[in-house]
Amino acid sequence: MTEIPDTESLKAFNNSIVEEFRSNGGKVGGQFANADLLLLTTTGAKSGQPRISPLAYFTIDGKLIIIGSFAGAPVSPAWVHNLRADPAAHVEIGTEAFDVTAHELDRAERDAIFAQIAAAAPGFAEYQAKTSRVIPLFELRRV
Repeated sequence: MTEIPDTESLKAFNNSIVEEFRSNGGKVGGQFANADLLLLTTTGAKSGQPRISPLAYFTIDGKLIIIGSFAGAPVSPAWVHNLRADPAAHVEIGTEAFDVTAHELDRAERDAIFAQIAAAAPGFAEYQAKTSRVIPLFELRRV
C-alpha cells in the first residue's frame, strides 16, 4: 500500500510548484514539464481557510476534469474532502483565473472517463491499482 505523504513535505513541494507556476505563466519544469497543470483553490472544510493544490487536469468531451489520486494513497487528498464540503472553488490555468463549481462524477461516468485518462496517462491506472478506494473524478464547471 502506498503511504500517505508527510504533510510538511507535501506542503513544501506544493508551495514550490505554485510559486513556479505563477512565476512562469502556468508552466513548470521537472516531472511536470509537459503536464497540463492547474491550481485549485478550495476552502478548508475545517479551517475555512483557502487551500491551494497544484493538480493535473484533463479536458475530456469539453469537461475540465481533475483526479483525486493522491498517488494511490489509501485516502483521498484533502482537496477532495474540501470540495465535497463546499464545491465552490477557484482555478488558475496558465495566466487565466476563474471561479468554478465542482461536480463529483457518478460511478458510471467516472469509470468511462477514468478509462480515457488511464489511456492517456497510465500512471493514473497504476495509482488506482495501488488502492482499494475508487479514485474520484471531479468536473470543474465555470461559474
